[in-house]
Amino acid sequence: MAVLSNEDAAQEPDLDKARHVKYWTRCLKTLLPHHYTSNDSNRLYLAYFIVSALDLLGALDTVSSADEREDYVNWIYRCQHPNGGFRMFPGTDFGERATAENACWDPANIPATYFALASLLILKDDFSRINRAGTLHWLRQMQREDGSFGETLVNGRIEGGRDPRCGYCAAGIRYILRGLREGSAKVNGQEVDDINVNQLVHCVRLAETFSGGLADEPFHEPHAGYTFCCLGALALLGRLNLTGPPAESPLEAPKNPEEVLKWLVFLQTELSDPNAGVDSEFAQSQRRSNKPANSKKIDEARDARKDTVHQEPCETVGVTLFDLIVDGAGMCGRPNKVADTCYAFWAGACFHIMQQPQLYNDQAIRRYLLGKTQHDVLGGFGKFAGDLPDLYHSYLGLAALSLAEMTGVKKLDAGMCMSTEARSRLPKLWASWNV
Repeated sequence: MAVLSNEDAAQEPDLDKARHVKYWTRCLKTLLPHHYTSNDSNRLYLAYFIVSALDLLGALDTVSSADEREDYVNWIYRCQHPNGGFRMFPGTDFGERATAENACWDPANIPATYFALASLLILKDDFSRINRAGTLHWLRQMQREDGSFGETLVNGRIEGGRDPRCGYCAAGIRYILRGLREGSAKVNGQEVDDINVNQLVHCVRLAETFSGGLADEPFHEPHAGYTFCCLGALALLGRLNLTGPPAESPLEAPKNPEEVLKWLVFLQTELSDPNAGVDSEFAQSQRRSNKPANSKKIDEARDARKDTVHQEPCETVGVTLFDLIVDGAGMCGRPNKVADTCYAFWAGACFHIMQQPQLYNDQAIRRYLLGKTQHDVLGGFGKFAGDLPDLYHSYLGLAALSLAEMTGVKKLDAGMCMSTEARSRLPKLWASWNV
């Protein structure tokens, strides 16, 4: 694949770090826009993005005081369920009015528990208030006989879907609270059973497809998000197969890692949504030129090279391979779909989990994110060029830039979607627990 010269690299769009810090500080300390009203019951999910984004930008300790960060920690513990796990927000806690009859309205939640534990790691909490035994016991109850995990436990019944998202969160909870050691273990003097790791790996194997990607269920279409969740879960379980054929004892997956990587490679594309941001003047100007906002400098760099660089014709959506890299190329979630900010992470992180980051073009990813979906006024990232920023795409855009070695962003742990600095605090916790 073509590589840009130092002169071309100097023309790369910039990360407006100060504007991004301002965007996330506003999200942390003021009311979110009214569009988030329907996400009121998903506050831990939003809190995780905000806290982790500021951590990646190296600004968490500067935009908040020690007392404020302690308040954030206390709020997260306010979401801890007395029987183990965490709620997604405190609004379901009945407090002294809790009864067996209304318990069905206040269950712990698998994704919320992972977001809570990850956020506490980022905030440097010592985990002394975590109900480890209760959470691990509850986690075992959340697994179905087929190996999949649900989202909540209501009246003894596992509720929620059975796709890899919950399996990934379950693997993350288990990893944070007990590491890679398998089998039953004593936690705070209580004997706690492990989850059925083999059955969860078996679920991942069933989700593998003939084209290489992984789906939510057997015989369904593969998707970058589900592929990340499957590979991430396997890595957190210590069961990831990087070179086939996989081991059968202990059971590993995927069965054919080369096919997974081949499928992922074809997700990098310059295709953009032609209808994105139709009400945005910024988006209209982008579509008229079909170029990033600072394309003048890029055009000048390309023109300067035309006489000296031999460009072979390349059938990549009607442009040369050089154009693809210079103008930027994002990732899509499925083959032949348009690029989207979030898939720069979901797909890009898979290459890092599989220890093959050289198989995608990180220069093109940086140009796509910084030149097309970074919001020049508000900071953050939109889904498509010209879209307003939102917490989900803004965080995953930063995460993808970290994996693409963007200067000014902390190094990200691809498997846990948090800074490597935050993950590095786990061994000390495990040592204190004798894990």
